[in-house]
Amino acid sequence: MTSALDDPTLERHFKGHRDTITSVDFNCNMKQIATGSMDSCLMIWNLKPQMRAYRFVGHKDAVTSVQFSPSGHLVASASRDKTVRLWVPSVKGESTAFRAHTGTVRSVSFSGDGQTLVTASDDKTLKVWTVHRQKFLFSLNQHINWVRCAKFSPDGRLIVSASDDKSIKIWDKTSQECIHSFYEHGGCVNYVDFHPSGTCIAAACTDNTVKVWDIRTNKLLQHYQVHSGVVNGLSFHPSGNYLITASNDSTMKILDLLEGRLLYTLHGHQGPVTCVTFSRTGDYFASGGSDEQVMVWKTNFKSTDYGEVLQQTETCVDLGGGGGAATVAILEQRLTLTEDKLKECIDNQHQINLQLHRREPDLQPRD
Repeated sequence: MTSALDDPTLERHFKGHRDTITSVDFNCNMKQIATGSMDSCLMIWNLKPQMRAYRFVGHKDAVTSVQFSPSGHLVASASRDKTVRLWVPSVKGESTAFRAHTGTVRSVSFSGDGQTLVTASDDKTLKVWTVHRQKFLFSLNQHINWVRCAKFSPDGRLIVSASDDKSIKIWDKTSQECIHSFYEHGGCVNYVDFHPSGTCIAAACTDNTVKVWDIRTNKLLQHYQVHSGVVNGLSFHPSGNYLITASNDSTMKILDLLEGRLLYTLHGHQGPVTCVTFSRTGDYFASGGSDEQVMVWKTNFKSTDYGEVLQQTETCVDLGGGGGAATVAILEQRLTLTEDKLKECIDNQHQINLQLHRREPDLQPRD
């Protein structure tokens, strides 16, 4: 019995950075990828074959975060040199820099309308700026340790931040108040982002877990214990149905959020996978690692009718055959599995195991 889903495939890989890749992003036009690295450079890779990459030099220390503006006409970069730069992603590589914080800037992110930026820093603050003329608007000051990551909600009304103080905070952009704090008892949060619907957030944690919280009810929806190393980054598929994660265990995992289970384990990087992101349409994703490699992968779940795939796979819960991929919760709208369904899954255990091997391909490049 064959599945209608093809496996994700490694399409391209780029080498040119001289140290760990810290951040990766797609231009919305799908012609470019931007990466930042510990080597203090930002690189723009052209996805058209035979087109040269651009190496942008300007930061005086490691580049920690890069992001294209929604229009694709600018790239923002954050650095250990305490500045943020805005670059034009063309051969000239013109940029404007501003001193954003009194400590390392860990994260920079555009609002959905492209008008504002939020930055997060080791100085324990978040700051919001206009993109035009980089005017400082306000700062958010309740964290008591380094702030690793900050993102706007899709509608731009909220900001989420993750800190080494083991908290994730949700802020109201208009009132500039913290409206909720989630506390992570197991460790710190390296990366956090909003679900495309704006109703949930996902957190990549240093205790090897990935958690999905509902920000309307402030309840934990899902808790994935699928990695054997620190989780460094994650990205939601634009459909909202999948989440991809990057870990020090040198793998990426694709999680099926509707079923609350592990769908794929992807190998390719030699050493920690430091960052991962889906393209704007979800057809591709890109990853970066401590091996200085940037990899571009083709996804496989855009054109298939998903209900049909579920019927074909007949496996509705991961019973541990997929490498201990025990997931705790399922998104609220799904009914819990009946005992009959579980019995059926157990009866088909052998078949499920075979499928899990097929559904979790070893995509290690062969020597």
